[in-house]
Amino acid sequence: MPGSTFRLMRRELSSSPEKINTLKNKYARRLYLSGSIILLLFLGFIISDLLYPVDYSKPYSCSIYDKNNKLVHAFLSVDDKWRLFCELDEISIKLKRAIIQKEDKYFYYHPGINGVAIARALYNNIINAKRTSGASTITMQVARLLEPKQRTYGNKFKEMFRALQLEWHLSKEEILQLYLNLVPMGGNIEGIKAASFLYFNKAPNYLSLAEITTLSIIPNRPVSLRLGRNNLLIEQERNKWLNRFNQSNTFDEQEIEDALNEPLSAFRQEMPRLAPHLSRRLKKLYPAKNIIKSSIDLNMQLTLEKLVKAHNNQLYYKGIYNATALVMDNKSRQVLAYIGSADFNATIDAGQVDGIIAPRSPGSTLKPFLYAMAMDKGVATPKKKLLDIPTYFTNYEPENYDGKFYGEVSLEFALINSLNVPAVRLLDELGTEEFIELLAACGCYHIAANTNRLGLSVVLGGCGVTLEELTTAYCALANHGAYTNAKYLSADTLFKTKSVVSPAAAFATAEILTKLTRPDLPSQWRNTMRMPKIAWKTGTSYGRRDAWSIGFNQQYTIGVWCGNFSGKGIPELSGSSIATPLLLKAFNSLKSQNHSDWMLPPDDLDYRNVCSKSGMVPGHSCTDLIIDTYIPSVSSIKKCNHLKQIWINADSTMSYCSRCLPESGYKKILVANDPPELISYYYNNNIPFAKIPAHNPACEVVSANNAPLINAPINNMEYLISKSDTAQLKLECKTTAEINIVYWSVNDKFYKSTPASTPVYITPPPGTLKISCADDLGRNSDIHITVKFIDF
Repeated sequence: MPGSTFRLMRRELSSSPEKINTLKNKYARRLYLSGSIILLLFLGFIISDLLYPVDYSKPYSCSIYDKNNKLVHAFLSVDDKWRLFCELDEISIKLKRAIIQKEDKYFYYHPGINGVAIARALYNNIINAKRTSGASTITMQVARLLEPKQRTYGNKFKEMFRALQLEWHLSKEEILQLYLNLVPMGGNIEGIKAASFLYFNKAPNYLSLAEITTLSIIPNRPVSLRLGRNNLLIEQERNKWLNRFNQSNTFDEQEIEDALNEPLSAFRQEMPRLAPHLSRRLKKLYPAKNIIKSSIDLNMQLTLEKLVKAHNNQLYYKGIYNATALVMDNKSRQVLAYIGSADFNATIDAGQVDGIIAPRSPGSTLKPFLYAMAMDKGVATPKKKLLDIPTYFTNYEPENYDGKFYGEVSLEFALINSLNVPAVRLLDELGTEEFIELLAACGCYHIAANTNRLGLSVVLGGCGVTLEELTTAYCALANHGAYTNAKYLSADTLFKTKSVVSPAAAFATAEILTKLTRPDLPSQWRNTMRMPKIAWKTGTSYGRRDAWSIGFNQQYTIGVWCGNFSGKGIPELSGSSIATPLLLKAFNSLKSQNHSDWMLPPDDLDYRNVCSKSGMVPGHSCTDLIIDTYIPSVSSIKKCNHLKQIWINADSTMSYCSRCLPESGYKKILVANDPPELISYYYNNNIPFAKIPAHNPACEVVSANNAPLINAPINNMEYLISKSDTAQLKLECKTTAEINIVYWSVNDKFYKSTPASTPVYITPPPGTLKISCADDLGRNSDIHITVKFIDF
C-alpha cells in the first residue's frame, strides 16, 4: 500500500508544471493545516495547564533522622496515613528496575501516555465486552493517586491529561519518585518507604531483591496480599514475578536465585519512635518539613537513654522519679543526645514532660561564671583569698551548704567547695547587673527575662534556668569562653560565636573544676581507675528539689538533672550524690579522647609567684610563695600587705603609734594585718589569732573616748514599723578625722563597710538588735534598740 502511494506521487510529479504547482499547494495546505492543528492543540494544552494546574500537595508524615540518616521517629500524616517521603537517593537501581519492569516497561520512552498500550487495551475490552486489561503508565497511575476518581472512560481521559502535565513539569525520575511515595501498600500505609520500615525495618535503599519484589506486588492486591497474614500466598506471587524478571533478563540469574531462596517472614511492625522529646520539639519547630535531619547520634542517644533509665531505677525507692541528660559536641555545638525524661511512657511524674526545657533553680551551677568574671575584671585569681564569714546584706544573710564558715579561703577553695558566702560577697563587689548580663550572654534567657526581679541570691540559684541553657553555657567554657547556641540539625554547621569570658579565665576556671579533692566527688568514684578527666560542677536547689551536674572535656559537654517534675523535695537529693554519678557514667560510655588529654593553656594566661597567705603579688615580708595563674595586664598587681609593722613595749603588753612612741624601751614587730571584720569573726567564734596588744592608754590621738559615736539610731529606743511598710533604718556615726572606713555589724554579724561619713540603711528584723560600729583603728561602739512590727 505505501509503495503504490509513492508510485502515484511520482506519476503526479512527472506531469505538467501546472499540475506540479497545484500538488505543491495542496500538500503545503495540508502541512499548514496539520501544523496549525498541532499548534492549537499545544496552545490549548498550555492554557489548560495554566487553568487547571496539578496539585502535588499530598500531606506526608513528618520523619526525624539522626546525623547518620537513621530513622529516629515518625509521625502519622494529618490524614492519618503512614506516608514517608522517599528521597531520590533512597531509590536504588534494583528498586527502579523492578518497578519499571513490572509496571511500565516503556516508562522512559513515552510522554506519559502509551498509545500502543491504549489501543491494545481498547481492542481487548471491546472484543470481550468488559475490562480485561489496562493501559495505565506509571505517570497515569501517579495522576490517579494525586486525584483519586472512579474508573470510567471520562476519568481516564482526565488521567491522560494529567499525565501529560506531569511529564511537562517533572523529570522521569521525579515522576517515579512520586509514584513510589504514593503507591498504596495496604491499610493506612502509602509509599514504598513507609512499607519498607513497617514491614522490614529498613530504608528502601537497603532492601534486598526479594523484599523489593514483595513490596512491588502488594499495590495490585493490597487486601488479599497482607504481609504477616498471607505470607505464603505473597511468597508464591513474589516468586512468579522473580521468574518473569529472570525471563526478561532484568536481573542476574544469581540474584534471582538468591531472591527465590530468601524466606519471607515479614509482618507489620511499629514505626520507630525514638528520642520522643526531641522529635516532638523538632516537629513543632519545623512544621513545614517532611524530613528533619537532626544532629543527634542515634547510637549515643540509645546508650544514654539506657544509662538514665537504669540510674533512675536505682533512685526510685528514694522517691526520685525522674532524670534528664543532654550531650553537646564542643566543636560543632550540635546536640548528640537528648533525654527529656527517664521514661517517656511513665505515668508517674509526667514522663512526657520535656525536662530539657523546663526552667528550674540551678543551685550552685552558676558560680564558675562569677569567678571567671572576677578573673576578667582583675579582681581575683585562683589563689586570691576571699572572706568566708557571716555577712548580712539588706534582707539577706547567705549561709554555706554545711552551715559552717571558714574565715579566709582562696577563690579556688571557695569554688571547689561551692561556698556560698564568698560567692555572694564577690557578686556584691562586682555588681549583680553585670553578672546577669554575663549569664544572658551565655544563653540563660530565663534569667535575662527576669533581670529586674533578681538580686544577690541569683548566684546561689535564686533564678530559673533550663538544662539546655546550662549545658550550652558550660560548652562556652569548654570553647575558650566563646558562646553560641545549641544546634539541633545536622546541616546546621555554620555559626557565629561571641566571647563571654576570656580564654584565660575560661581555662583557669576549668582547671579548678577538674580537681578531684572536693566534697562533691561521689565516694564510689574516689579511688576508681575509671574516673574520666573532666571539669564539672554540681548544684542543689533550695529545698532539695533539683540535683544538677554539668561537665565537659575536650570533645563533649554533658548536662544532667535529677529530681521530680512535680517539684517535690527529697532529703537525699543532691547534685554530688545523685546527679554526678550519672554524669561520670555518661562520660565513660562515650567514645572520647584519652583521659590524659586536656586543653592547652591559652596565650593570654601566665603564671607567677604569689603570697600563700593572701594570693597577692609578694611584698617585702612575704616568705611563703606559691604558683598562681593570672592574666597579664588584667590581674591586679597590688602587693601583699598581710603583715604590718607595729611598736610594742618590752613585755609585749602595750602597743604604740608614731604619735605616742617613747624614746626607748620598745621593739618593732610584724603582725597580721587582718581586716577588722575578720578579726570580729575570730573574736565572736573564739578562734585564736595573734592579737595586737592594747594601745597606749596615754595616747592623745587614739583613745577609747574617740571610738565611733553612733548617732542613728538612738540607743535604747523602740522603733515601730508597719507590717506593710518597707521603711529602712539609717545607721550613722561620727568619727575622728584620721578614720577612713567604718565597719557595721548587726547582732554581732558583719553587715557592711563604708566610708566614715556615709550613712548605711538596713531593713531590720523584729526584736532586740545590737548594732555595732568599728573604725579602722579597731575602736568599737555598741548600741541596742527594739524593733516592733504593728498594724496602723
